[in-house]
Amino acid sequence: MAAPRFAPGSPINSARGYESPDHVPDGWEADRPGDLTGRQPVGPRLGFQGPDQGYALALAARLRPEVRIGPREDVDDALAGCTAIALRRASVYGRAPVTPDLRIALTAWGYFDPDPPAELVELRRARFEGVAHAAHSYGELRAIVDGFPAETLRQTLDQVRAAYPASWRSLLGVAD
Repeated sequence: MAAPRFAPGSPINSARGYESPDHVPDGWEADRPGDLTGRQPVGPRLGFQGPDQGYALALAARLRPEVRIGPREDVDDALAGCTAIALRRASVYGRAPVTPDLRIALTAWGYFDPDPPAELVELRRARFEGVAHAAHSYGELRAIVDGFPAETLRQTLDQVRAAYPASWRSLLGVAD
């Protein structure tokens, strides 16, 4: 049992050093049914894995007052789609989501712009409609994320802000 620093020790006893245990356990192996052997699986409808992804929901709640939507749009749909994009960006870097991940997605889709281009509003209305109900719209949500260009995911927030609104098509990978 440890003694406090002020407790006097016997000057005769020497300090103990580290001693290895008599038995060294075997190495760990992934032998349970749910254990992954190798890398994370990749394929359709599997998404993009990353640490602490639930934190993106807290970030989305903080940015909710800043989101500007048009008629017949739903802020929940906008946040659901852009949060999924933010999670993909965070997983590209192998980390938890941060505010710039979500800001990049919302900026590229024009959700911070009080007067976005009409063509962009129509595009996002068609793509984002109902995706907040992921249980019924998971395929549509995945299509939004999978359609977001990798080049835009790797840009900084300042680069995306500089490119929007003049180059919103290239930010979203939409042909002219």
